[in-house]
Amino acid sequence: MADKTVDQLPRRTYEKELLRLQTELVKLQEWVRAEGARLVVVFEGRDAAGKGGTIQRVTQYLNPRLARIVALPKPTGRERTQWYFQRYVEHLPAAGEIVLFDRSWYNRAGVEHVMGFCTQEEYQRFLRQCPIFERMLVEDGIVLRKYWFSVSDAVQQERFRRRLEDPLRRWKLSPMDLESIIHWEAYSRAKDTMLVHTDIPEAPWYVVESDDKRRARLNMIAHLLASVPYQNVPPPVLELPEPPPSTGYERPPRDLQTYVPDHSATL
Repeated sequence: MADKTVDQLPRRTYEKELLRLQTELVKLQEWVRAEGARLVVVFEGRDAAGKGGTIQRVTQYLNPRLARIVALPKPTGRERTQWYFQRYVEHLPAAGEIVLFDRSWYNRAGVEHVMGFCTQEEYQRFLRQCPIFERMLVEDGIVLRKYWFSVSDAVQQERFRRRLEDPLRRWKLSPMDLESIIHWEAYSRAKDTMLVHTDIPEAPWYVVESDDKRRARLNMIAHLLASVPYQNVPPPVLELPEPPPSTGYERPPRDLQTYVPDHSATL
């Protein structure tokens, strides 16, 4: 179902362009592997803004050994005593890898600050340290891209309502998501403050308008591809070998193995 009052991109146009961009993402992946590059993409934004769906489209055809999604749960008791950025550092890519953060260290600038899960001192320290941390990443050679997915309050509530009514997607809706409706303006102020402190030349923020998820996905992927100077890496030449002659192997009788029932035959 399309979001209400949203001028949605036609599906055929969307799917054709998405496939073209995903083909380019595979080329980007191969360039990252061949060059030993390290790419980090941060996905942040409002609840139900379409981050998860975009990440799925980005990684759909990528090699999971080279491109992985990091979506960390709430910190453990031990992690809460560490330097705040410490648990994110261990998930940064090695040479030839792509890491996509489905929410990231910016939790402290958003939900933790708005909901009181961190102290004011911890929040202010984050705003001071984050630009330094990201400059260190970029200086060390990591390619860092940060995307903020923006959605209107009306579209967000409509998406929440559909999740509430859909048993296949209800798991996406948490009590914390519903709290974001009550604290809409507080989250808006937190986002504005975050951008003021962390939109730095070395690692700028890019805002993705996402009332139309299709347009948001295409726009974000196209921007990522345009922002990285990747080149087409010729794939290795592979040929299917001729099967060797039979040595007399015979498959065991079927009744010696347990097969799953043929559910499809009942349809």
